[in-house]
Amino acid sequence: MSETVVKFEHVSMEFPGVLANDDVSLEIKKGEVFALVGENGAGKSTLMNILYGINTPTNGEVYVKGRRIEHFSPKAAIECGVGMVHQHFMLVPSFTVAQNIVMSREPRRLGVLFDNKAAEAAAQKLVEEYGLVVDPAAVVREIGVGLQQRVEILKTLYRGADILILDEPTAVLTPQETEKLFNVLRNMRADGKAIVIITHKLHEVMSLSDKV
Repeated sequence: MSETVVKFEHVSMEFPGVLANDDVSLEIKKGEVFALVGENGAGKSTLMNILYGINTPTNGEVYVKGRRIEHFSPKAAIECGVGMVHQHFMLVPSFTVAQNIVMSREPRRLGVLFDNKAAEAAAQKLVEEYGLVVDPAAVVREIGVGLQQRVEILKTLYRGADILILDEPTAVLTPQETEKLFNVLRNMRADGKAIVIITHKLHEVMSLSDKV
């Protein structure tokens, strides 16, 4: 049996006048692709924003790797190994791929100067390890959305994520880019990562997910 890495127990999320998530319980296991499916406005992203620490639930308990989460923040989530690739990318267009990947955890020379060579080497190592092919030296605004999404995924992996949330990841991709992404996700699953895919496209769910 694979170990449970995420557990929601009776989680609810209420905003003024809106009950977005109502008494949700679920378990996500290591080495599993977990699809969160529903129509627009069903509360899928809201629920995963709890796991990523953006929202603090109004009721219920969340456990990551057996530890109950007391304080919800993206920083705390990243420290627990949770990474999230949002529908709208959080990249700096004027930075290179490598600079975006290492942002906030930049390698330094002499403890002060940004070490671009080390940043590109770290990015290239991840590219080779996961097959997310993209040029570390390319400027982000000059590459397509499919490659920008790869940069976002590499950014989460650089921070040590082994629980990866992808919010509507195929919305901006061509069918060929989608298939390439799914092959990468299958490799990550084989590597023991837990992957949550938020979607409403059932054919994608059937081709990729272990649990819905």
